[in-house]
Amino acid sequence: MTALPLPERVGCAIAGGGPAGLMLGYLLARSGVAVLVCEKHRDFLRDFRGDTIHPSTLQVMHELGLLDAFLALPHQEVRELHGLVGDTDITVADFSHLPTRCRFVALMPQWDFLDFLAERAAAHAGFHLAMEADVEELIEEGGRVVGLRGRRPEGPFAVRADLVVGADGRHSTVRQRAGFAVLNRGAPIDVLWMRLSKRPGDPQETGGRLNYGRMLITLNRGDYWQCAFVIRKDGYAAVHAKGLAVLRDEIAEIAPFLRDRVHELKDWDDVKLLTVAVDRLDRWWRPGLLCIGDAAHAMSPIGGVGINLAIQDAVAAANLLAGPLRDGVLSDSSLAAVERRRTLPTRLTQALQLMVQRRFLGPLIGADRPMAAPWQALLFNRFPPLRRLPARIVGIGFRPEHVHIPAVGGVA
Repeated sequence: MTALPLPERVGCAIAGGGPAGLMLGYLLARSGVAVLVCEKHRDFLRDFRGDTIHPSTLQVMHELGLLDAFLALPHQEVRELHGLVGDTDITVADFSHLPTRCRFVALMPQWDFLDFLAERAAAHAGFHLAMEADVEELIEEGGRVVGLRGRRPEGPFAVRADLVVGADGRHSTVRQRAGFAVLNRGAPIDVLWMRLSKRPGDPQETGGRLNYGRMLITLNRGDYWQCAFVIRKDGYAAVHAKGLAVLRDEIAEIAPFLRDRVHELKDWDDVKLLTVAVDRLDRWWRPGLLCIGDAAHAMSPIGGVGINLAIQDAVAAANLLAGPLRDGVLSDSSLAAVERRRTLPTRLTQALQLMVQRRFLGPLIGADRPMAAPWQALLFNRFPPLRRLPARIVGIGFRPEHVHIPAVGGVA
């Protein structure tokens, strides 16, 4: 089937069809701006993407009138976060007290979330989604970005735009082509992602297990466990050299209930390496260009908050830019305002993630001995109100955004 031709000009051209790109594209099209979203893959089916939809994002869906339809999709609801340190179960976060419509984290495959957004965005005449459209270059004139170039299976394409947005992830082509300086904050860990079957009698809680110098996070996905095994930074080669049998044994030691199914990891193709990066751009914008989401700030997987910060970036950008784009009066000050609004929550979140990584996870990973819960962690069990603070940081963040721009034409 021949792909539809792309528009020659739009108000906003977005590189990247992930959560930030699709949410921004939807919000702008909903407010009357012509938008093109370029996604380099042919579909959204990516294994081991961030699948946590936090209360802040669910609140945005509520404000858009989409929440009931969204929650009709298959998902699991996490109302507390647990951690098993040694033999001690600790309830780290309790979302039941959040001032939000939904007081839980929804676990949903990210492709379902993206398909949902794309379908709703397609109801707006000004929205265009190009799959298998790999953005390769920026079009610049007089020191201003005025469009982008890329390639589709049918051949090269070029689109001019009043604004180009880089939402193409932590390996962003847009930010590389723009020459943005990247501040690397460092990370002492990497993560191995895998899935194992879920069986009757398994524990139901989503959470982390820490013992014998190893950490395993298990996400309850209904009929399987999505697992994250934390290793030292750049330690994959050493893990691989020990052999898959050793990895299976280490998983079984820290999570004995999985011992009868670690054989499902048949070869190293069943284990995916996530190289953890924590970085941010020194500056998010140039005339005619803005980066958001992971393209502006790669987050650690701690707390699973990356997707939700990306969504918050998109909402803030839409609130500040929809009017100027629609009226043809976009200015550099509007782009600077987006960066100014989202810089503080980005820095605070990264600082907290780095503190957890360096002071807690870094020293413990690889310390091959039985572990006991530190006294600081035990406070969460002794004083349950303390659980509200991590719940607010993880569930809402430091600066939650709300939708302030109305829909044009009465279509949500």
